[in-house]
Amino acid sequence: MNERFDVVIVGAGVTGLTAAALLAKCRHRDRLRLTLVDAASRPTFSIDDDVALRVSAIATGSAELMNTIGAWAEVRDTRVCAYESMRVWDESNTPDSSAALRFDAAEFGVPQLGFIVENTLLRHAILDVLDNVDVELLFKVRISSLQQSGGVHRLQLEGGRTLDANLVIGADGAGSFVRNCAGIDTRDFPYGQTALVTHLVPEIEHRGTAWQRFLRDGPLGMLPLADGRISIVWSTSATRAERAMDASDSELGEILGEASDYVLGDLEVAGPRAAIPLCARHATHYVVPGIALIGDAAHALHPLAGQGANLGLQDAVTLADVIDQALGRAEHPGDRPVLRRYERARKGQNATMLHFMTGLNRLFATDSALVRELRTMGMRLFNHSGPIRDHAVKVAMGGSTR
Repeated sequence: MNERFDVVIVGAGVTGLTAAALLAKCRHRDRLRLTLVDAASRPTFSIDDDVALRVSAIATGSAELMNTIGAWAEVRDTRVCAYESMRVWDESNTPDSSAALRFDAAEFGVPQLGFIVENTLLRHAILDVLDNVDVELLFKVRISSLQQSGGVHRLQLEGGRTLDANLVIGADGAGSFVRNCAGIDTRDFPYGQTALVTHLVPEIEHRGTAWQRFLRDGPLGMLPLADGRISIVWSTSATRAERAMDASDSELGEILGEASDYVLGDLEVAGPRAAIPLCARHATHYVVPGIALIGDAAHALHPLAGQGANLGLQDAVTLADVIDQALGRAEHPGDRPVLRRYERARKGQNATMLHFMTGLNRLFATDSALVRELRTMGMRLFNHSGPIRDHAVKVAMGGSTR
């Protein structure tokens, strides 16, 4: 006799929704009752809305994953910007110098390196998929408590409803309620930086290129948008970010134009702005019996490489595979030995990326003539490193594959 398991996913971000879609379409779907809970309202999207402030760099592999679950066609046909090139340079050099890193899709025989997509659109498209499968979606529902009782985890919802789950998946972000209830600690690595985010109209067309300039206070990333604008993420000191937030649109355009070395000419502010303190965070454990963390609930890293969303999607793929395989072996997917397979597969890889991004950010922030010279030499060598360079790009483009 096959036991029927219940899975409750907490958090309706891209990672949580993707995990729900993967489990809803897995081979042993008939043995799962799936529920997804989120305290916020269901996200809505309209093509008539302005481009949302929060966008993500989606790797080609992550787009393939979205296609597998049936969500990518809607994204592709609605509003997405493919980028075919990347330019990365240090403030002591220029974007066309021999020390600048240059990546072009044609060089690697692919149509694009990745896509810039609004998070709201991604969530909307995945929810359209979930509307056509047997998943209970609970929005605007808060969890008042999460406790283990009789071998299951009991979620008490505000309003009186109670959910019992053999497995709770925490996909509820950096301040995860699930993680805190499970008593899982985190190691935090404050960057001493704040990310300023806004949209701008560049004087020079972005040409489907993602640009990144490393400054002493932190990197400035400029991502191409489908309507010709660019989305910027400037990781800088809290003082500079505060001044930028208080500046007029014209003043901010000048500040960002100078920070970008005017690689795209004058910049005109054309969107709202936000400032987000940056802190790397890594959960000491991804799993305890009956609970698994994915995405930002498990790890958060510097936005300089735009890999946060892709790592979360890889978590969702790996955990869904582990659960599906466990069901096929008549194992209980909430048991710790089962969940440890997921943790072993993902924790080390995520830690490597987190520490690499932290180290890279510190390397470029170092104010030393010797270090600057070594950085320049290293970037020149990387440009001519052949297989090493090819491997790095393939990893960055790979994202989530299934």
